[in-house]
Amino acid sequence: MKLNPMKFVPALVDGDAVIGDSYAIALYLEDKYPQRPLLPQDLKKKALNIQIASIVCSGIQPLHNLTLVRFIEQKVGTGESIPWVQQQIDRGFTAVENMIKGCAGKFAMGDEVQLADVFLAPQIFAAVTRYQTDMSNYPTLARLHGQYMTHPAFEAALPDRQPDAPSSG
Repeated sequence: MKLNPMKFVPALVDGDAVIGDSYAIALYLEDKYPQRPLLPQDLKKKALNIQIASIVCSGIQPLHNLTLVRFIEQKVGTGESIPWVQQQIDRGFTAVENMIKGCAGKFAMGDEVQLADVFLAPQIFAAVTRYQTDMSNYPTLARLHGQYMTHPAFEAALPDRQPDAPSSG
């Protein structure tokens, strides 16, 4: 947390470059490793990927950030933040579900992992595990969640697989 000016995770250190924001890190890696692109060449698909990542980054995730949830609970009472958080998730998931209905393949934008997936996978995981979101209203996102949970890279990124994860024993 010392590396990120917002004192959150993540932070990427690459030589003398320190990047402390998920979106900025993804774009940095996109430029640094063009041989494994997360953004397609097609401008419409590229814009849709960026729009989905932006919805997650600005319209869903910050509204259920643990710092904000704790603040709300201190002000109005324990458990009172859950309906509000669920409403924010619903709003964002409804938008994304409608955006990807016609273009989803194996993943959100086709048969390859793209930027939208990198942002959707942890968001859906948090909604399901932390806020018990009923995914039946979002059949495409529910299907994607199943894909993400069996993909080696997304499995390796699960919170309980991280070196700093609290032990369960």
